[in-house]
Amino acid sequence: MGAQSVLLPSHHVACCSPVISRLLSHLNDLDTSLFFSINLGWATPYLDVFFSFITHKQHWYLPAGILLVVLTWKGGRRGRWAVLLTLLALILADQLSSSLLKPLIARYRPCKVLEGFRLLVHCGSKYGFPSSHAANIAAIGWVMASFFPRSTVIWVLLGFLIGLSRVYVGVHYPLDVVAGWMLGMLIGGGIVWGWRRRERGREIPSR
Repeated sequence: MGAQSVLLPSHHVACCSPVISRLLSHLNDLDTSLFFSINLGWATPYLDVFFSFITHKQHWYLPAGILLVVLTWKGGRRGRWAVLLTLLALILADQLSSSLLKPLIARYRPCKVLEGFRLLVHCGSKYGFPSSHAANIAAIGWVMASFFPRSTVIWVLLGFLIGLSRVYVGVHYPLDVVAGWMLGMLIGGGIVWGWRRRERGREIPSR
């Protein structure tokens, strides 16, 4: 593919005005520069181990499963709703990012088009915008933080680190991650808004 990054494929850019094309080009250059700054400039053996570990979703299955079981068993009605809506948010975020937006936007991952960077994990599918990891954790975090506000800092930190890990290990551009965060927050926020509206409607006594 050559040693360049493509923010939008040519069939998307062709319809844009010269001003928009130049803007996308500058944004692409900035995104690529930031990718190299994180992927190469931050490189240390300790961060290699840390980010390679947290970026693998398999490492989160056990703690996530324990959390969901505890909330379902001990969390009462609030906990069960949190589990149900979290699973819904995860499914929507994952499917919208992976099955719809990635092939629609068709932006290649950096590990598919760039040279001279460090790839610490398997590259994955060819398209990377938006990041499904970032979308998933943002959607989950929004729902969980909405039900349990005291956990907000934990979810924000976790979402930031997982998103950052995707750039550090070489499989996503920073904008892929930012777009994933935005998508996840939109999905999580929309689900929580719908649930709260439903709950308020149930509290209004019928005449």
